[in-house]
Amino acid sequence: MSASAVRGRLQWSVAVPILAVAVLVVSWLQHSHWTILAVVAAVLIGAVLSAVHHAEVVAHKVGEPFGSLILAVAVTVIEVGLIVMLMISGGDNTSTYARDTVFAAVMITLNGIVGLSLLIGSLKHRLVSFNAAGTGSAVATVIALAGLTLVVPRFTTSAHGPQYSPTQLGFAAVASLALYVAFLFTQTIRHRDFFLPVTSDEHGRMTGIVDLDEDGHADPPSGREAGLSLGLLLVSLISVVGLAKVLSPTIESTVKSLGFPYAVVGVVIAILVLAPESIAAVRNARRDRVQTSLNLAYGSAMASIGLTIPTIAVAMIWLSGPLELGLEPTQIVLLVITVFVTGLTVVQGRAYALQGFVHLVLLASFLFLSMQP
Repeated sequence: MSASAVRGRLQWSVAVPILAVAVLVVSWLQHSHWTILAVVAAVLIGAVLSAVHHAEVVAHKVGEPFGSLILAVAVTVIEVGLIVMLMISGGDNTSTYARDTVFAAVMITLNGIVGLSLLIGSLKHRLVSFNAAGTGSAVATVIALAGLTLVVPRFTTSAHGPQYSPTQLGFAAVASLALYVAFLFTQTIRHRDFFLPVTSDEHGRMTGIVDLDEDGHADPPSGREAGLSLGLLLVSLISVVGLAKVLSPTIESTVKSLGFPYAVVGVVIAILVLAPESIAAVRNARRDRVQTSLNLAYGSAMASIGLTIPTIAVAMIWLSGPLELGLEPTQIVLLVITVFVTGLTVVQGRAYALQGFVHLVLLASFLFLSMQP
């Protein structure tokens, strides 16, 4: 790559986050005109692309699985802030906002990101391979988190409606955080090799771990470059969520005018917030690094639950009104189907295009039934 091309990439990746912050400040004060909203939408897309770029720079510096972990946690922390801000704003539908957003994030990651990664990766490489042991443990943790926080509240009797009592919510928050921390220890310290990209034979069977130092890519960035990218990554993510918050009233009014349920708002916000991870996962799949794509998908699902529920549980000390976490029957059925299909997908440690397509059909079903329950 020429020096001018490098400078061009550096200039846009630095300029876009700064522009996004400027637009966020201006639009936060005045965003009623359609031209301002159009600019916000355009800059939001740029901020998403910038976040992906800087996340990949940081990931190249720290290596896997830390790179995908940084992006997953950073996006989820900002997502939690967005949920809390919207709950503080009040309204008739805020009691289910956390549930709808978290469930949408789970379905988008388990079916959307995974489905796209498997489909695109297998169309280019015929078969894609990953470590079934590491991926299986990630799926098991996601299932436990989703069941404990989104399914069980539908069937408890200590509180009225699909919600936990304060004591039950406290237990669920501690259990969720404990599960997430235990998985992080496993992924980054105890069994890190289980989450590294793998090599495979012509039949898609895993033969070893990719030598990340001999992959033909450029040398890792310097500590200064990685530090700059980390800072710009956080700025980009804050801008993504802030601009999504600016657009949320327009999204809410559009959803209402179309006659869709309020849960669709959570779906749209989740799609916007998860866009950086989705793009990063697809890029890795194209490079035959599906393990990294799955790390992003399942790590994001875990972080979305394991960080959001404890934070919301603490926030409920100050927030008024109920917190309904229990899923509706249709949502539970979709989650159960997704769990079974996910288990069949990861059990062999290899996949082809059909499996990715099945996950995408499940995502389409979720999106359609969100609009037409």
